[in-house]
Amino acid sequence: MPGTAELLAQYRTLPADRRRAIAAKASPKLRTELAQVERDMAMRRSPGSLASVLTAGREMQAEHLALIDHAFQRIAAGESIRLLLTMPPRHGKSRRAARWAPLWYLLQQPDHRVMIASYSAELADDHGRWIRDAITTWGEQIGITLHPGSKAANRFDVSGHEGGVVCAGVGGGLTGKGANLAIVDDPIKDDAEAQSPTMRRRLWEWWQSVLLTRIEPGGSVIVIQTRWSEDDLAGRILASETAEDWIIIDLPAIADSPDDALGRAVGEPLWPARYGAKALEKIRRAVGERVWWSLYQQKPRPQEGGVWQRAWIDQHRITPVAFAGLDMARVVVAVDPAGGESLVGDETGVIGMAAGFDDHLYVLDDRSANMGANDWGVTACRLAMELQADAIVVESNYGGDMARQVVTQAWDQLARDGETRGLLMPMILEVTAKVGKRLRAEPIAQLYEQGRVHHVGQYPELEGQMVTWVAGMDSPDRMDAAVHGLTELADPDQLALLPKGMDDGRLDGRR
Repeated sequence: MPGTAELLAQYRTLPADRRRAIAAKASPKLRTELAQVERDMAMRRSPGSLASVLTAGREMQAEHLALIDHAFQRIAAGESIRLLLTMPPRHGKSRRAARWAPLWYLLQQPDHRVMIASYSAELADDHGRWIRDAITTWGEQIGITLHPGSKAANRFDVSGHEGGVVCAGVGGGLTGKGANLAIVDDPIKDDAEAQSPTMRRRLWEWWQSVLLTRIEPGGSVIVIQTRWSEDDLAGRILASETAEDWIIIDLPAIADSPDDALGRAVGEPLWPARYGAKALEKIRRAVGERVWWSLYQQKPRPQEGGVWQRAWIDQHRITPVAFAGLDMARVVVAVDPAGGESLVGDETGVIGMAAGFDDHLYVLDDRSANMGANDWGVTACRLAMELQADAIVVESNYGGDMARQVVTQAWDQLARDGETRGLLMPMILEVTAKVGKRLRAEPIAQLYEQGRVHHVGQYPELEGQMVTWVAGMDSPDRMDAAVHGLTELADPDQLALLPKGMDDGRLDGRR
């Protein structure tokens, strides 16, 4: 007969339903031992589970925090990863990533060294002090204790093992042993620091010459921050040559993409139990659009907008139901390919728009994304078919004749696949921007101000780009595509000057 220790070891390997069945039939004494095993297994399952057990369920849990847990689980299991996770303030990222998760990681890997860096030595030390005190409080329960001679808040070791924690502020030294895991949490203190080119350069130099040089072979790095600037640490990582080596998890306060990391629908809050839609709207009004889009939506923009106002969009927005009762004179799909002046985002803007017989304009769809030429050509053609567009407007400054070829080849491909169902290919109207971006954007912004442009539904990313764009900065591709298309539709002489061959009925009964 195997001993109790061997039985308990075998019990750990069983699936949950088998364990429950065994516990139901166990003696009171054995059931007590099994409960302790279950508690220990739960603490080892994930950082969130450890927190729940040790606080008797008081520690807050959420789906987005489970993403942090999953990253640490992968690293503890032996993976070497680079993770960049961006999310809004007050959503639990620091408490989970810089406190509970390192504590859990040391439980799994007591021989590993963990480095924690934050914008100041004081904050980093606070994280270290919390982990140290947690080990002092719960050490017997979790199975690790502090080395008697190494108990400083910013540097301590695990008794009987090689592992421990070292903490430092960004810009400070990280001398001594290397790290198996480096956690950079909130590397930027405030807006003043974020807007300082000198401070941003110092942060990047520290990142390259100090932190990255301390990572052991096979080690991992986790950067968790709220976005402040397009040129902050996250922005530079995303723009670096090693960006493809990183796992990128972007978590805006309100989902604004169908590719949301949590699978949320557009408009759904990140943590509805704590910050619902009404609470976030209140925050948005209080902090203003620039701060909202940077800190909360993780899409940093310059300090103030200068062309569009959000009220111009919100006050004239209509529903798809209201739009269905209107007749359209023209419908176009506008494309602004990636690869222009802006290196930020590198998206291709694909926007569907229409003009009514009352000289009002309507934004119907936004299919913009990071796409290669063939993909954006197919996307634009499919949207044109869905909307029954009479033209595809393509910005051709950087592609020359390529833009026309991309659209033509994409349409031919869809025709061969039977998707066009005999529809005529829309006209291809190539746009060459001969004037500055402000001169192109301002007339369209004036139409918004006059209430003549209506967004049919909500397009958070496009609208965010509009209301935070300032003349002089690189203009994003979604906004550029919208400006191209609306400019085409707004020309009062456009219908009279349509090219010959347009008497095939493609403009009749347009809706």
